[in-house]
Amino acid sequence: MERSILEYIQMCEWDPARFLILSDNVFDPLIYYSHLVPLIVSLAIGFLVFLKSPKSLAARWLSVAIFLITLWLFFDLILWATEKPIYTMFFWSVINLIEPMIYAGMLFFVYAFVDGKSISFKHQAIVFGLLLPTTLLAFTSWNLSYYDLTNCWREAVEGPLIYYNYIIEATLVLWIIVFGMNRFQERSNAYEKRKIILIISSSAFFLFSLSIGNIVGSIQVEWDNAGQYGLFGIPIFTAALAYLIVKYHAFNIKLLAAQMLIVALGFLTASLLFLEDIGLIRLVIYITLIFFSVLGYLLIRSVKREVEQRERIERLAEELQETNKRQEVLFHFIGHEVKGFLTKDANAFAALADGDFGALPEPLKPLVGQALMQARNGERSVTDILTASNLKKGTVAYTKEPLDLKMLTAEAIEKARAVAQQKGLALSFVADESSYQIVGDRGQIVDHVLRNLIDNAINYTLSGSVAVSLKKENGKIIFAVKDSGVGITEEDKKRLFTEGGHGKDSQKVNAHSTGYGLYIAKNIILAHGGTIRAESEGAGKGSTFIIEFSAV
Repeated sequence: MERSILEYIQMCEWDPARFLILSDNVFDPLIYYSHLVPLIVSLAIGFLVFLKSPKSLAARWLSVAIFLITLWLFFDLILWATEKPIYTMFFWSVINLIEPMIYAGMLFFVYAFVDGKSISFKHQAIVFGLLLPTTLLAFTSWNLSYYDLTNCWREAVEGPLIYYNYIIEATLVLWIIVFGMNRFQERSNAYEKRKIILIISSSAFFLFSLSIGNIVGSIQVEWDNAGQYGLFGIPIFTAALAYLIVKYHAFNIKLLAAQMLIVALGFLTASLLFLEDIGLIRLVIYITLIFFSVLGYLLIRSVKREVEQRERIERLAEELQETNKRQEVLFHFIGHEVKGFLTKDANAFAALADGDFGALPEPLKPLVGQALMQARNGERSVTDILTASNLKKGTVAYTKEPLDLKMLTAEAIEKARAVAQQKGLALSFVADESSYQIVGDRGQIVDHVLRNLIDNAINYTLSGSVAVSLKKENGKIIFAVKDSGVGITEEDKKRLFTEGGHGKDSQKVNAHSTGYGLYIAKNIILAHGGTIRAESEGAGKGSTFIIEFSAV
């Protein structure tokens, strides 16, 4: 039998294929054009999509579909070039196996792109069930019956499985169209509707054109015409995908997608070198001209809009910067003025409470005490806001000196003890006899770090206790404030230590919170080479704030 095949090869004067695909057996140069150009362009865009968005589900499915498409194109080109029957039977079988998988991959890609999530398990099971017969029967006579050597044909005769594959492919194309129509009706946003129309129509057109080319080729056994023209759906789909990337910034590619269009134009132009017949050259030029005229217009319009938007954003940014400068000047003026008034009021109420102007009548003492507390709270709030602004601008100057953190913590606790006792809270402090020396700015550490964290713990604890501790561990001084208060939710943790960051219900517990205290504390601690973090098991389960300083 092997000798008979060799005799046929010699009799038919088949040319041995070089590199699997280069052979004079490919009698029509259009075949190279219809295979190599879509293969190179599709593979380049598929690789670019995956490279830029490897975690995107849609990008991964698109990369799978494009990889299968490029395999299909390459194996099909081998069929045209090879003179070996064994290659023909093998690669033809693989092509018939891969082709329905391309349709399934495109379906999964469309679902992921439109819905942002994977197709349901039920639908996955249906798709895999449809593909199972194709997979099991790929290398049997149900797929390819025999190799036809008569009349010097280099073709395999397809079995009944091929018609089952066509039914699967038609079903999957219809599935994509129906899915797209449903999602189009569900979306109310015109932007989303346009995206859906583009991706569904381009995907369906590509798959439909591939199906038509193969079906007509199978029925009429004229692969050199219908089959080749069907492949032109691949670069059209690739062009639509490229426009989708540029227009809607899909897969985070943006400018590189436009660069890929230029590369595609270069490949299309270079492909003319494979053509000798003037009629084919004209046909390719017409297709390329129409293809890039439409795509170029859409791309230029999209880029023009983006340039206009960028210019408008730059103008708004300049105006916003000027406005911010004016507001900042006004903000500091008002802040300093208000702080001055509150400081004078606090001093006056303190003098009255201390009896500097004589003994106060008993009914006035609670009123003066409350006024003094409110004035000091207001002064602290304004100070926090001004300090946060200065920290943000980087204008805070630190005067660092050796500090006894244990002594400073004890003093801060004593100042807070009266408020804790009024709320019925147990306030404790634990530290061993070790030395807790650090280098830092006394005022910033005491007012914005130690007192801030202790006061916060008291303010956000309705009942129970507040425990402050100091310890040394691995050359670090660890300061911790643990309370049995309202706790911190996972959502609130995201806003901790941010400028003006409030917990969801924090102001219901502490109405005087500015949201700047922890932001200031974090910046000061970082400026001193330390770290701060918060721990909590959730709402109502208390919290612990932990600071680590470098020991001297």
